[in-house]
Amino acid sequence: MDAKTQKSEMTRAAIVGGALDLALAEGLEAITLQAVADRVGLSKSGVFSRAGSREALQKAVIEEYGRRFVTDVFVPAMQAPKGLPRLDNIVQRWVTRMRDVEAHTGCLYTAGAFELDDREGELRDLLLSEVTRWRATLRRTVQQAIDEGHLKADTDPAQLVAELSAMFMGLLHDVRFLRDSSAAARTLATWQRLLASYRPQ
Repeated sequence: MDAKTQKSEMTRAAIVGGALDLALAEGLEAITLQAVADRVGLSKSGVFSRAGSREALQKAVIEEYGRRFVTDVFVPAMQAPKGLPRLDNIVQRWVTRMRDVEAHTGCLYTAGAFELDDREGELRDLLLSEVTRWRATLRRTVQQAIDEGHLKADTDPAQLVAELSAMFMGLLHDVRFLRDSSAAARTLATWQRLLASYRPQ
């Protein structure tokens, strides 16, 4: 990669990062080429030449958030043994990220869902596909734990994932709105109680 290409990619990464910060602070609809240009110190045409249209930039933001989330939560957990150790590792890392990152920035998956829930279009479809893919990943991980005998044979993966999602939405509320410093610890305790109900007797 030549220096010019590398600089261009670094500039695009800065643009997408700036747009992501804006979306987390003010919502996906707050993203405009001018607003992002002002944020990163470029001209509006400079942003367009590297990131494309406003819609393309909004999509890039959703994809970048997903990439960061998976890198923090899922990828390291793949080093854990398949089954419950991996599922537990995912939950632990998710709590840590929620406490250390989303507590300060907000969660694009959750905020974006509320922002776009009653709208149709490609942006909603993309966010929906990201969230749906994450839930499918969790269901597969739960199924692996069932197959390994770590969870009851009659465990419904979709039910457990729904309970996990509700647990994390509650955590987001408590760390963001209530600013409860004990919220993460309470969530981990909730996870252990939930897990106990699914373990084989």
